[in-house]
Amino acid sequence: MQNFHKNLVIFTALVYNERVFAEQMGYVNDLFRQTKHKGVFPMNFNIALLRGDGIGPEIVDSAVAVLHKIGKKYGHTFTCTPYLIGGCAIDATGIPLPKETIDGCLASDSVLLGAVGGAVGHNKWDQMPPHLRPEKALLGIREALGLFTNLRPAKLYPALKGDCPLREDIVAKGFDIMMVRELTGGIYFGERGRREGKYGEEAYDTECYSKMEVERIARVAFETARKRNKNVISIDKANVLESSRLWREVVHEVAKDYPDVTLTDMLVDNAAMQLVKNPRQFDVVVTSNMFGDILSDEASQITGSIGMLPSASLGATKRGMYEPIHGSAPDIAGQNKANPIATILSAAMMLRYSFDLMDEAQAIEDAVDAYLNAGYRTADLAGEGVTPLSCTECTEKIIALLK
Repeated sequence: MQNFHKNLVIFTALVYNERVFAEQMGYVNDLFRQTKHKGVFPMNFNIALLRGDGIGPEIVDSAVAVLHKIGKKYGHTFTCTPYLIGGCAIDATGIPLPKETIDGCLASDSVLLGAVGGAVGHNKWDQMPPHLRPEKALLGIREALGLFTNLRPAKLYPALKGDCPLREDIVAKGFDIMMVRELTGGIYFGERGRREGKYGEEAYDTECYSKMEVERIARVAFETARKRNKNVISIDKANVLESSRLWREVVHEVAKDYPDVTLTDMLVDNAAMQLVKNPRQFDVVVTSNMFGDILSDEASQITGSIGMLPSASLGATKRGMYEPIHGSAPDIAGQNKANPIATILSAAMMLRYSFDLMDEAQAIEDAVDAYLNAGYRTADLAGEGVTPLSCTECTEKIIALLK
């Protein structure tokens, strides 16, 4: 993990300027000091909590309870400070991302997010201008924290094979995919608008990627692959899109620095098919913002439950933002029915990627495995004849299983 951050920091510094280089190298030294003492001395960490909307408060509180148990077991202190984001921030301040929230996140060691927004098309914030809607806060906080990488693991747990919608012969082989999505470029951030065209009113969005944006996300993917099965599949639409042609060129240039990692190109339409036909072929997947948005959601569905999947948004420093990939589920909010596991696993990713607490992260992941193998299930996974656990009961079981 330290080499991953070191290579990424050095590259980022070279792209920008000497001042950034000095700042980032100071960060690298801090990282090495922290890694040296890992598991020997207690550590203190400040975490910004963005509970958000819907089931967000419940699942974040579950993850915090697990973190505090880890703290007691390993001698660490996690100081958690809540801030407003999304719909609850609009209700309290009139805007989805208050300055206090941004400042609090910037002052923290890392950020844990629950969920933002309400039911699509059926919530009280729908009629607000686009820049004031809850979801806008996500783009804003990513930009404020300089987060350009989204990591989304899609793993089929053996205990959940019966919930996977794929054929039995595919399920039997299992899969463990890491989606690496570029987060701050592409069509979501390009020029857009409406105008009068040949056939009347028309709308347009623009996809634009710089060489620097592609190179830094590619390096994240290759560094990640080195810690897994050393296989990267780069997904694009290079047969049609100029932005994808640049993407492919740059990824291949970066690949020269990683001769131990196998690189394969795949067109996005084929990738969508291969994910359900043969998901085991994927190890690390790197792709653009929009393609990653779509494909990572597809990958989540073949695991059996979107309520199981965490994510990490990272930049060039240790501070990241960690969140479940599911939504706010307003239909069950406040009923103690939510599955908190994706948020608990997001907290484990925080321990691994931001704090370099590898043993502690593994302890949480092992406890989740043990929970599933014991047959415990929340309502989203409980089959016929299985009494579902509440959000609180699920959390208590996982805490009890921490070794």
